[in-house]
Parts: sequence; structure tokens; C-alpha cells
Amino acid sequence: MSVQQASIPKVAVSPLELEDAKEPPLNLYKPKEPYTATIVSVERIVGPKAPGETCHIVIDHGGNVPYWEGQSYGVIPPGENPKKPGAPHNVRLYSIASTRYGDFFDGKTTTLCVRRAVYYDPVTGNEDPSKNGVCSNYLCDSKPGDKVKITGPSGKIMLLPEDDPNATHIMIATGTGVAPYRGYLRRMFMEDVPSFRFGGLAWLFLGVANTDSLLYDDEFTKYLKDYPDQFRYDKALSREQKNRNGGKMYVQDKIEEYSDEIFKLLDGGAHIYFCGLKGMMPGIQETLKRVADQRGENWEVKLAQLKKNKQWHVEVY
Repeated sequence: MSVQQASIPKVAVSPLELEDAKEPPLNLYKPKEPYTATIVSVERIVGPKAPGETCHIVIDHGGNVPYWEGQSYGVIPPGENPKKPGAPHNVRLYSIASTRYGDFFDGKTTTLCVRRAVYYDPVTGNEDPSKNGVCSNYLCDSKPGDKVKITGPSGKIMLLPEDDPNATHIMIATGTGVAPYRGYLRRMFMEDVPSFRFGGLAWLFLGVANTDSLLYDDEFTKYLKDYPDQFRYDKALSREQKNRNGGKMYVQDKIEEYSDEIFKLLDGGAHIYFCGLKGMMPGIQETLKRVADQRGENWEVKLAQLKKNKQWHVEVY
């Protein structure tokens, strides 16, 4: 760590007892008995030219629903399930976008990054509210003080492995899939956690439509300035950039651009994470397979090895 990096002040967090557990909290609240939390704030975090709306939603759980970075909360929207009259809606899972200490660093809140799911009729081109996403619209429309039913936390696959504080973490996201990485990066670069001093490399690839669609860009840009030796940040803006073949620039094109480095880092034990819409994975897998072929490697064998070594982490929805 350079002298410059050592002098950058970090934010004190509490309660540090949140570091004591040896295992992540899991399913403290279940769908039949959810926890009633309170909305603190709802903020639109994309610019006017972004297709669609994405909101940053802070929820007060009073310290009663602790979680670790990379886990998810379930949300049960109000109303009844149209497929099961009289029954509540099914749980919707959202990746948590904050560290265990939350955006106020006091261990009492969690943050969700939610894109409003809107349905447009393919024939008329008009919005059809009857087919809009029930939960995402409920969350994006909620107001400070509103109550929200949450379950969880759930998930182990995206937990940040901290046994080696000097490891390399390659994070690949499309859209709101950036949520868990915001948590990781705040833990690595923003928070003063005595038991976790990050000395490795974090490399974020974020794919969105355009500049106005970038999420948490100011936070990531600050880490780049403050920790140039430890953080890399590459953006794929599909409506603004072209890939080397003249087509739209997707996240897999950025991966291909840096494929030699990425493969070397994986061979050295780096962790690689994928989070976002499940449609992102086939294109990424194809790219990785093509790169492996060019390097004279068998991708299936390599992938099996990465999974066996617990270096491969995927959460898509």
C-alpha cells in the first residue's frame, strides 16, 4: 500500500460485533413470518437519458435483520397473489447493495438497488400497467416511513471470501447486478473495519446502456482516484460505445479486451463474480470459451477447476 493510500481517511463503522459471527446469518425471517421494516429513503439514481428508472432504496431494519455483503433480502409486496387468491404475494429477492453496516455505517439499515419493471405492449408501444412488475414498482413508489415486509437474509454464493485479504476479485455486472459489488467495494475502500484490511486488487466491469444509466459511478470513480493500485473500473456502454467489430459494446466485449490479464489472474487464484440478468451469461460464456480456445485451453476443464476451487461465483435473475 502506498503512503498516499495509507493516509486516506476511512469511515468508522459500528457495531463491530457484526464481525464476530463465524457463519453468515441465514433466513432469520421467513415468508410466513417476515420482519416489518421501514423505508428511510427512495432516490432515483439514473439520469434523464437512461432507459427505465433505477432507485436506491434505504430500509431501516433496526439491526434486527443482519446480513453480510453479497447476500439478498426478500421483499413481500402488499396485496394478494393473483394466482392464489387470499394468499400473499410471493417473495421477490433483491441483492443487497450496502455493507453489513448500511449507508449510515451504524448496522441498522440496508440498501436495495431496484430497477422499475415496466411492460410495454409490443403492438401499441404503450405501457401496460397491469403487467408491470408488482414489487419493483411498489418499492420505487414507496415513501419514507412506509412499512415493508422483508425476509432473509439469504444466499452464500456471492459472499466475499475474506480468508486472503490480498486476493484479486474480478466483478462483472449488468445494470442493478452491480448491487453486491457496491457492498464489497465500500467494505474494501470506504469503511474502517479493523478485522479486514484489503490489500488486493478489485476490478469492476459494469455494463449499462449509456452514461446516464451508470450506477454509483461517483463512488467507483473516487476509489479509482484514491486507490489506483488496487481498483480498476471498466464500463461497457452498449448505446454509446462500439466493440472492435463495430457492434454494440457489451460487458463480454470488455472481458475479451482484457482476456489475457483476466485468464492470468484466474490462474493465480483470482475470484470472478457475475451478477445481473441471466441473459448476460451465454454471451460471456461464449466469449470465455473462444478466448480459452485461442489460448489452447479447454474451457470446460478450466471452468470445472474454477468451480472446484470456489473461484467462480454467479448470481443471475
